[in-house]
Amino acid sequence: MSMLFSPLALGPLSLKNRVIIAPMCQYSAVDGQAQDWHMMHLGGLALSGAGLLITEATAVLPEGRISAQDLGLYDDATEAALGRVVQAIRKHSPIPLAVQLAHAGRKASTAQPWLGGQPVPVESGGWLPVAPSAVPYTPGDPAPKALDAAGITRVREAFVTAAGRAARLGFDAVELHAAHGYLLHEFLSPLSNKREDEYGGDLEGRMRLTLETFTAMREALPAQLALGVRISATDWVDGGWDLEQSIELARRLKNMGAAYIHVSSGGLSPAQQITLGPGYQAPFAEAIRKATELTTIAVGLITEAGQAESIVAGGQADAVALGRAMLFDPRWPWHAAALLGAQADCPPQYLRCQPHGLKTLLASNGRF
Repeated sequence: MSMLFSPLALGPLSLKNRVIIAPMCQYSAVDGQAQDWHMMHLGGLALSGAGLLITEATAVLPEGRISAQDLGLYDDATEAALGRVVQAIRKHSPIPLAVQLAHAGRKASTAQPWLGGQPVPVESGGWLPVAPSAVPYTPGDPAPKALDAAGITRVREAFVTAAGRAARLGFDAVELHAAHGYLLHEFLSPLSNKREDEYGGDLEGRMRLTLETFTAMREALPAQLALGVRISATDWVDGGWDLEQSIELARRLKNMGAAYIHVSSGGLSPAQQITLGPGYQAPFAEAIRKATELTTIAVGLITEAGQAESIVAGGQADAVALGRAMLFDPRWPWHAAALLGAQADCPPQYLRCQPHGLKTLLASNGRF
């Protein structure tokens, strides 16, 4: 029996299998509002047979967008636009949906990646990013504005408000984004957090905003809605955020009711030295899982069915998340199920594609 295609509980949320579609920014929103592109992109992935679909990083404040074309969930217009996508998926797929809530911090106000991804200055339609400290991501770039006490309160409350909007839209889970060099990760890392107040300094101070935000979100969300966290397990820079600190953060989050931890790495500093290879981040997930027993998702260069099966069956993680591999092959779960002798959901309109001799591979999801 395939472990990859066995059920998994993320707190109150039950998944049919352990293949998760990772959040992937599309840089295609207008004023934070989801467009037809999101309907096509997420709608297609919703038919993949995966166990969970996580939407792209979705900003909790306009200035928290990575680019002006990033998705948001910070006002009635952005809520209505994303709700249109959620409703369409609900009508045609049983896949559970999660939204990743984020604030880009000092990495905000950039151009779309295919236009270079460089910072967009205020005079060209950008805005001044905020951060824990006035330390730019790239040396020589304009410094972000250091958040004061009121600014920190505004950010924390924005996450809570956006979580409430997500619950109202009917999402099954919320993922708090504390990875990849964005705002919460910036508070966690001593490389970007030079504060001398209660939100800086030692590990306790640097974790404070992430833990306060998580606690406030958990209290605001209904019990049946799962709340997880994505982290970067290491900055890949000496003296930065590392695995030992990640384990302590994970312990705290578990005690506060986290449904899972989604373990990525890097993104905080251009000085990072990453050793790439298949499943290169899975050892971080394994270490966190063993130290904390918190349900763990591994992500990063997981591309093959056998590789994913080994990560789960071998105890490195409880589930695997795929991003680029899903873009390249939006039916990856079907093909993995075929190779592993398992079964994945399929809309009845597509059942005729099932290869002869594999009559148990695809199962109608029963939503039609």
